[in-house]
Amino acid sequence: MIWDKLWNLHLFPNDAMGTEVNFYLKQQNQYGLPLDSRKDYTKSDWVLWSAVMAPDTKTFLRFVTPIYNYINETTSRVPVSDWHDTKTANMVGFKARSVVAGYWMKVLADRLAEK
Repeated sequence: MIWDKLWNLHLFPNDAMGTEVNFYLKQQNQYGLPLDSRKDYTKSDWVLWSAVMAPDTKTFLRFVTPIYNYINETTSRVPVSDWHDTKTANMVGFKARSVVAGYWMKVLADRLAEK
């Protein structure tokens, strides 16, 4: 859906992103949004991609703040892991991977919106 928003494709109904964002916010744990209902882990790059669907900065920060807290509070002393537990802040796997470039999705979205 984020590419639909960035490229103004209008493939999804107008309220789809709002529905998704509202649902996601209800599912969040202390250190982020779980990837699915089977486990408490997440992929932080995916969370930040999803956060760009937020309608405003306040809502965007509701997604970003738990990831920020994870990075600052985890006891896993490795370069930022993009796969972590949203309740314990423990690294599940992966470290220093290029997917964390997804952390910059908001910058891309803002730059495209300027044009």
